[in-house]
Amino acid sequence: MDKFKIGVVGISDGWSTQQLAERVEARTGYNCIIEMKNVALCSSEKRVTHGDTILNDLDALIVKKVGRTYTPDFNDRLEILRFLKHRGVRIFSDPRSMAVAIDRFSNTVTLQCGDIPMPATVATESVDEAKMAVKKFGKAVFKPLFTSKARGMEVIEDGDDTEDKIRAYKQAGNPLMYIQKMMKLPGRDLGLVFVGGEYLGTYARVGNGDSWNTTTHSGGHYQAHEPSEKLIELARKAQALFGLDFTSVDVAETSEGPIVFEVSAFGGFRGLHVACGIDAAERYVDHVVNQLRAAK
Repeated sequence: MDKFKIGVVGISDGWSTQQLAERVEARTGYNCIIEMKNVALCSSEKRVTHGDTILNDLDALIVKKVGRTYTPDFNDRLEILRFLKHRGVRIFSDPRSMAVAIDRFSNTVTLQCGDIPMPATVATESVDEAKMAVKKFGKAVFKPLFTSKARGMEVIEDGDDTEDKIRAYKQAGNPLMYIQKMMKLPGRDLGLVFVGGEYLGTYARVGNGDSWNTTTHSGGHYQAHEPSEKLIELARKAQALFGLDFTSVDVAETSEGPIVFEVSAFGGFRGLHVACGIDAAERYVDHVVNQLRAAK
């Protein structure tokens, strides 16, 4: 048994968090789940605590979730983890890498700088520019900068009420509007999963036909999928831009060729588990332990 003290940052009642914590305990005999809402940073003592646990004393933290729902507050929580990293605690993945991936706009800019094919996208604070984008695209998906499972996304079509819908969306808390051309997809998109930069497997999210998106939140389901080598290499190139220890790359195959929607800051365990029978949590813990051993 590896005698490392590895904490899991996540949601105590979350399935993926529990999977990670159980695999860590099986390897190390140590079980500690940390919820960032209960963490305190004391700068004068240069330490971070979670209840009675001093996180500075841990060998590493594996980050599965830093909150239940995506918000800009995530960045502040990641700053606490960055402080811990500076104090010598290994953080998987690097907090700065996660910060870039969490923000949809930063995610997109990183992918575009890496020449990764994506749907046509416009980011603007201008209602007039947004209206022009919708007219150009015909139908567009407006996406909040901090969200998951398509929550808060809205499809707006070119029409007489387009401007009213855009203004309402902007006033609902979206000052910078992230607007993406709505692509014709084959009823599914793919999650290609990587651990330590190495390809692990792929699951498909298949829509139920009642929603424009394929997320399980909207009734979609997981299926196993064998992508082409070309698709794997595209996803590998995309995830390498972020330097994450564990991630999934959201890819879709279209008539215009494959496109990448985003690289996930945290990745997903359930898709591989349900569709492919792959224990991603165990593979992730293997990676972390191997990294800690190598650093000894």
